[in-house]
Amino acid sequence: MRKGLLLIISGPSGAGKGTLIDRLRAEDRDLAFSVSVTTRAPRPHETDGVEYRFITEAEFFALRDAGGLLESAVVHDRYYGTPKAPIERVPAEGRDIILDIDTQGALSTMALYPESVSVFVVPPSLAELERRLRNRRTETEAQVEKRLTNAKAELSLMPRYQYVLLNDRLEDALAQLRAIIVAERLRTARFLPEIL
Repeated sequence: MRKGLLLIISGPSGAGKGTLIDRLRAEDRDLAFSVSVTTRAPRPHETDGVEYRFITEAEFFALRDAGGLLESAVVHDRYYGTPKAPIERVPAEGRDIILDIDTQGALSTMALYPESVSVFVVPPSLAELERRLRNRRTETEAQVEKRLTNAKAELSLMPRYQYVLLNDRLEDALAQLRAIIVAERLRTARFLPEIL
């Protein structure tokens, strides 16, 4: 049995990670999604337990202190974390799991799981990133400015990832993400020593 992929996807807010992941999950039912926890409020289109589990700070700290989080970080002044149980269980079952996490969490996870596959999604330009953030109308002006400032720091970490994915045209970026997954699923190391 092939060991499942632990696929980490990061990039600045507004780069299009969520859209890419949603499209990928719609066509690949074998791809599990790690639902992160966060203390931020849900956006109008988000459903608790689907995009995120929206919890209070007290619940977040209790989960973290009990060892239930693989990693946690403060991002845009809110707490985010990755529940540990699915990350340990799903790949061991031979299934793939995708994580949509910030650069802090990604680097921590890569250190813990060196076999993970890391993809950094970038917009075509900072001007386009700003346009996308403003057009979605889910953040205040101060939040948009903070996300743009954070984007510059996040972009500096791109060399730490195995792959970079330019999300200029959605269909092209999606095809490239599919190609990464297919290639990684076929790595010899994911089958050995089981097939010998």
